[in-house]
Amino acid sequence: MTGWIALPISTTATLAQMRGHGGPVRALAISADGKSAISGSFDSTAIRWSLTRSAAEQVLRFHSDAVNTVALLGDKRAATAGADGRIAIWTFGKTEPDTVFEGHTAPVVALAVSPDGATLASASWDRTVRLWPLAGGAPRVLDEHTQNVNGVAFTPDGRALVSVSYDLSVRIWPLSGAQPPTVVAMPTPLNAVAAGADGEIAVGGADGKVYFLTASGTRAGEVAAGPRPVISIAISPDGALVAAAGIGGTVAVIDRKTRTLARTLVGPGLPVWSVVFSPDSRTLLTGGADNIIRRWNAATGEPVDPILMETAGDPLAAYAGDRGAEVFRACVACHTLGADQANRAGPTLAGIFGRRIATAPGYNFSEALKQLDIVWTPATVSKLFEVGPQAYTPGTKMPEQRIGSEQDRAALVQFLERATKQ
Repeated sequence: MTGWIALPISTTATLAQMRGHGGPVRALAISADGKSAISGSFDSTAIRWSLTRSAAEQVLRFHSDAVNTVALLGDKRAATAGADGRIAIWTFGKTEPDTVFEGHTAPVVALAVSPDGATLASASWDRTVRLWPLAGGAPRVLDEHTQNVNGVAFTPDGRALVSVSYDLSVRIWPLSGAQPPTVVAMPTPLNAVAAGADGEIAVGGADGKVYFLTASGTRAGEVAAGPRPVISIAISPDGALVAAAGIGGTVAVIDRKTRTLARTLVGPGLPVWSVVFSPDSRTLLTGGADNIIRRWNAATGEPVDPILMETAGDPLAAYAGDRGAEVFRACVACHTLGADQANRAGPTLAGIFGRRIATAPGYNFSEALKQLDIVWTPATVSKLFEVGPQAYTPGTKMPEQRIGSEQDRAALVQFLERATKQ
């Protein structure tokens, strides 16, 4: 089924606001006037929200898999893209997309709109970036990355595009002429990128750090946001702050001028998949693994809506004090443990040990994984997190993350041995 579906709007705003997705909130975008937002979720839907009324207005159902990224295009239009590799362009109120861009052969994970509104850039795990003319025409394909491309951002003057990848590089692509990109080698796989109004670039790494680069690509500092991978990043419109959301469940708010950690926003301890500032830079929206969109005071770090601090039952509550369970907490957004629990964005781990890779029932695995000769054992699971999913299981949809501590890997494996027995 496709189309925008109207939602009933509650007269009690605090009860209706920012709750509506049936899965983790993977993507967020706010309109230029700050009055509306759009979110994308692992539940395969996008929702358009009224921020002034704190209510959901419409649900967009089109994609056959997770909606990984969204963008507001102006003129009451939006773009959504996801794990099905498709990009849909919508006009608010219409029942079907105006246009569907197809060409990517793997999940699309990031979108960016050019400053003049004429071009949509997409980043995909097929290792390409594509530039789509919104007025129509064939896309320009940028294909020099050697691993999944996870983020794209236009420079504020619109003359270049910045892309980041698991291949440990930032690429700055000139958009006029035939000049090759500037390639900046980085020390870690990269998950996200943002460009400030002054041209400075901020990128989020799998090592939990935010790296700063000048517009020309010169390294200009770094800040440790936390111990877990940064998976979403935003620069406030006034240029003062950077927000870095992490798979560990916190959001680091960084002072750009001093390159220091100003404050840390602490939610329910589940991965925060998306973060965006309001146009006035005063409010921060975050989307997390508990299906809720939260609003925060960017200056103080306090939640704007106390009711949004309520959380669903902790699936790991029974394992309190277990180090392996705490390591696994970063995985609960995508994986369940019990035989009576369904697949999520990733397959259930129930009965994983002794099972061949890509054979869990009821989950649509990629053809690349089906060709791998791996049986899950304590040793192979440990190896997965030692070298990273991209190196050990190429073709996976799994976000790149590594566990550097041998003790933590051992604790995780021991926990899984206990928790996944059928």
